[in-house]
Amino acid sequence: MQVHHGLTLADIVNVKVLQEIQDKFSDATGLAAVIVDSAGQPITIPSNFTRFCNYVRSTSKGLARCMGSDDCGGRMAASLSRPSVYRCHAGLMDLGAPISLNQQHLGGFLAGQVILPQDGENIADEVLKGVADLNLNKESVLGMLTEIRVVPEERVRAAADLLYIMTNYIVEIAMANIVQKQLMDELKAKADLEKVLRETELKALQSQVNPHFLFNTLNTIARLALLEEAPRTQEVVYALSDLLRNNLRNIDEMITVDEEVRYIQNYLLIQKMRFGDRIQTTINIPEKLLDQKIPVMTLQPLVENAIIHGLEPKRDGGTIEIAGDIHDGQYELIITDTGIGITKNQIEHIFRNEKRVAGKGQTTGLGIINVHKRIQHYFGPQCGLEISGKQNEGTIVKISLPYEMVKQEARL
Repeated sequence: MQVHHGLTLADIVNVKVLQEIQDKFSDATGLAAVIVDSAGQPITIPSNFTRFCNYVRSTSKGLARCMGSDDCGGRMAASLSRPSVYRCHAGLMDLGAPISLNQQHLGGFLAGQVILPQDGENIADEVLKGVADLNLNKESVLGMLTEIRVVPEERVRAAADLLYIMTNYIVEIAMANIVQKQLMDELKAKADLEKVLRETELKALQSQVNPHFLFNTLNTIARLALLEEAPRTQEVVYALSDLLRNNLRNIDEMITVDEEVRYIQNYLLIQKMRFGDRIQTTINIPEKLLDQKIPVMTLQPLVENAIIHGLEPKRDGGTIEIAGDIHDGQYELIITDTGIGITKNQIEHIFRNEKRVAGKGQTTGLGIINVHKRIQHYFGPQCGLEISGKQNEGTIVKISLPYEMVKQEARL
């Protein structure tokens, strides 16, 4: 879908969402933070700004310089297409990550206001020189400088990388909002509403970001980044990157079961960091099924549904098993959880209701029925989903797909 140029960051993304992301990042890292538009103008309320920076910004000339510095930092990051670490006009270290969409610079996520250990005692002279013409009280400036954190350069750069991950989420939210607006325009322009709903909800399923999952994941990454050095953090970040890349694939694409399993393993790894030992998972799919074709994003909505609606409500959690089998010319993928279960009425409601049902997970109603309908669209009415279970005894979701004889080659 086409993205309309001329929109500002505030037009695309809810400012309250930006503020919440910014506040959580600032609380987790201890760094000052602000989000600015393409002209360097703040669109959020600054988080944890130092007294020194607020003092500089209390003058009109100082505020103009700070905003100009923020603008330069955001544009530098945008031109590099990666996070940047730089000195502000007053001599403190700042970092920024670009916020862009379809090569359109929307703004930047800026943080910092720290001193590097190697700056030493010279930093006071540099700062005084940088603000000399602002008519600030010298003793006050020197006193406020003693309050500024000294942070190793590698920690600053690690925070910049984390910032870049978060800006990717902001772009995802922006894309979801744009798609949603364009879908509404299309719905008003077309007479056949059912046909439009069928075509566009598949794209919405791919582009929507579940805020519940988003914020918990960001918090997990932030805590790990600050508290340890760094193998588990690296593993989570890589898994999250792969998950995002997969989420941007064409929703109509067919992939192998092996690829879909790797994607779901990344998703489960991230959820494992959040739930710990409350959720145990096993994947037992025969090797001869790994080359079979399956629509992209078939397993993830079903596994997410099992976690959010099955296991999360249980205090002690439970287990999820993903298994595979071949039966009567079809192969089956079975997702079994030991969650709170499901009633016959709930199952009938899922297959009867094709409209969006309110809930805290994106898979409520919409995700499950779309997986079912996509499979039937590709393979016919003999394929699709079958759901069974009992209240307080768990749920079983069986996916039936046509089995094709594929030449098996040695896997490395």
